[in-house]
Amino acid sequence: MIKISRLPLGPMATNAYIIYENKKALVIDPGGDFAKLHQFLTDKELQVEAILLTHAHFDHIGAVDETRKMYHAPVYLHEAEKDWLMNPELNGSGLFQVGEITAAPADHYFTLGENQIGDFSFEVRHTPGHSPGSISLVFSNQRFTVAGDTLFQRGMGRTDLPGGSREELEQSIHDHLFSLRNDMRIYPGHGKPTTIGEEKAENPFFF
Repeated sequence: MIKISRLPLGPMATNAYIIYENKKALVIDPGGDFAKLHQFLTDKELQVEAILLTHAHFDHIGAVDETRKMYHAPVYLHEAEKDWLMNPELNGSGLFQVGEITAAPADHYFTLGENQIGDFSFEVRHTPGHSPGSISLVFSNQRFTVAGDTLFQRGMGRTDLPGGSREELEQSIHDHLFSLRNDMRIYPGHGKPTTIGEEKAENPFFF
């Protein structure tokens, strides 16, 4: 049975997610604190199949290169942000007092729709608005979605960074997340998990 674990990492306590089964794992958004992430993977005896990025803001990429090097794992990103990993102005680290955070270019760009990496099957949905290349990873069989900084528990992503758009974000949430079943569990980039049904009923941005 596939499991998902949440590890808040890095300067913004960004949620990294480890999805794993049969000693194989996907790492989503390793935002920093590589030692903490490495300890978790070691304790569980997991081999990383791939590193998936919901988007390329600095607080989601701080441990990308260390994880890639340690586990020889390819990095996946939406092509709209292909230059962001190397550019502090685009990834936002140049705008905050955190030092310049960069990573090497992605190894692959996501194909929208159904994807297969090793034994893991999931759907990639393009959900821009927080950033141009934001994506959500839908694991329909497990009834959970990793939504990055698109939708939060009783909130949604900020849109005041480069490439952000409030209108586009609201459209992404309505079209690509609120179309999911109400019991779909949402794992956001920050904070605690929620469900689609809860957010439809209680998220103040969508009354």
